[in-house]
This record gives sequence, structure tokens and C-alpha cells, in this order.
Amino acid sequence: MSDFFSALTDDLPQLRSGLWVTLEATVLGALTALVLAFALGLMSVSGLIAVRGVSRVVVEFFRGTSLYVQLFWLYYAMPLLTGYELTPLLCGVVAFGLNYGAYGAEVVRGAINSVPRAQYEAAVALNMTPLHRMRKVILPQAWVQMIPSFTNLLIQLLKCTPLLWLISAADLMTAIEQLRSRTGETLAAYGTLLVCYFVLAYALTLLMNLLERSAKRRLGLDTGGGGLLKSRSAVTAPASGGAR
Repeated sequence: MSDFFSALTDDLPQLRSGLWVTLEATVLGALTALVLAFALGLMSVSGLIAVRGVSRVVVEFFRGTSLYVQLFWLYYAMPLLTGYELTPLLCGVVAFGLNYGAYGAEVVRGAINSVPRAQYEAAVALNMTPLHRMRKVILPQAWVQMIPSFTNLLIQLLKCTPLLWLISAADLMTAIEQLRSRTGETLAAYGTLLVCYFVLAYALTLLMNLLERSAKRRLGLDTGGGGLLKSRSAVTAPASGGAR
């Protein structure tokens, strides 16, 4: 095992490079997913049946197919159809964005529908335009309810980044796997990988907790006295009708 940690020290530049690729895939994939989640989620509460139908088809397709298959399709099959080949990192970002964007769309839709109907009616009574009431009244309240679910999706996205190894991306998994192959220390290699992903996941959780506290303060809600390390309940606030 001492040989492994000696080799680990020697390979720190490669490990830093792999860690950076993992972080890039996570952050860029999450941003892509967030944009798609809001686009598809808002489409799903539209008054136009055609718009809702398009959203439902896209969401169900990407939720109903495997991320593994989507990643391989983008990397291996799409170049055969289009003649254009994406880099491994870009394939990962697109695949993660499409897959988790579809799951996120359901989070957005559910959170918007959980805003009390009275809030929607009050905005209408104030003669707000649909865009204005969505931006100023509905979304700020729905956003607070979205964050815990988005946190779970973000951690799941991070844990899927080792799939990039399968399409030859030089991520953290690739760096550790090369180190394991060279030293033969399977236990130490995968133990190190577990610790790395745990630290990354916990750091992201703390950042999302901070974001949730900030969103609650803007609405004048009690953020509790437990600080950022306080575990949150899985139960969301009860809703009294949807704001469609």
C-alpha cells in the first residue's frame, strides 16, 4: 500500500487534471440541466396543450432511457449519423444535461404547482402580467422548494461522472484507474476514489444548503438555528392548490 501512496504523490498533476475534468463535467452538466429543467418545467405548466405535449414527450424520453445508453449514443452513434464528433467531456456534459434536465423539469413543475393558489390569485388581482407574476410571485416561492430536490440531483450527477471513463475522458476515475493498474493496489485505489467523491459531494451539499438558506431569507422564512450542517427533512411544506 505504501507503493500506491508513493505513486499517488508522484501522479498528483494527473490527479489534479482528472479532478478538474470531473468538476467541469459536474458544473457544466448541472448548468445545462438547470436551463433545460426550467425550460421544460415551465412548458409543462403552459396553457397551450401543444407546448405541454412537447415538454412531456421530451421529459419522458430522457427519463425513460438509460444515461449509459445516451452517453454511448452521443459518443459512438451520433458521429455515424451526423459526421460530427463531440469530445468526451462535451458528450458527458450534454448527456448529463439532458438526463438530469428531464428529472429537474418534474421538480420545477411540482414546485410551481405547489405554490398556494391564493398567491396566484393575488397576483392576478394586482393586474400583473403572466410573466411578471411568474417572475416576482410564483418562482421565488417555488425556488425554495426546488433546492432540496436539485441538491439530490446534483449529487447524483456527480456520482455519474465516472461513466466518462468509459468514453476515454481523462477524469478522476481514469487517473485513479491508471494508478491502480500500475501499482496493483485495488483496495487503496478505490478507497481513495470513495473518499474523493465523498468530499466533493459533501462540499456541494454545503453550498446548496447555503443557497437554500439565502433563498429562505429573501422570503422572510425561518432558516432554523442548526446552521449549514443541519440535515433537512425530506417532507416539503404542504401546498394548498396549484398555481397553474
